[in-house]
Amino acid sequence: MKIFLWVGLPFVAFAAMALGATDLVPAWKAHNGGGTVGTFTAEREECGRRSCSFHGSWVADNGSDRRANVTLYDEPDSLVVGQTVKAADTGASGVFATAGGYSYLLLTAFVLAGIGALVGWVFVIRNAIRKWRGRNAQPVAA
Repeated sequence: MKIFLWVGLPFVAFAAMALGATDLVPAWKAHNGGGTVGTFTAEREECGRRSCSFHGSWVADNGSDRRANVTLYDEPDSLVVGQTVKAADTGASGVFATAGGYSYLLLTAFVLAGIGALVGWVFVIRNAIRKWRGRNAQPVAA
């Protein structure tokens, strides 16, 4: 248990915040209808143990920007390779389907879990210092 408190908590904290924080604001921006709207074309699908993700190209509707080899977040369940879907570029590592999804909630939960782990680690350190000071305190002579 102590190894988790000393090593696990900071690892979880920094991993969650590093992985989630980069796309948190762009995910909320997409959820609120921000970003540049365009068309995402699914060029390939990559599947892991529990989920699949689509990668492809995105072109802004006004033609001002294009991105190659981007991931589509919040993709519709019916999406297949070769199909296109409206998506917004909000500055994230990928683009977000405009039909909506829950990436913003997942990323928020991830970052909050990281913050919680960091706060927990601070308390572990604080308690260890207090315990150490208590053991090393010299009794006051009367």
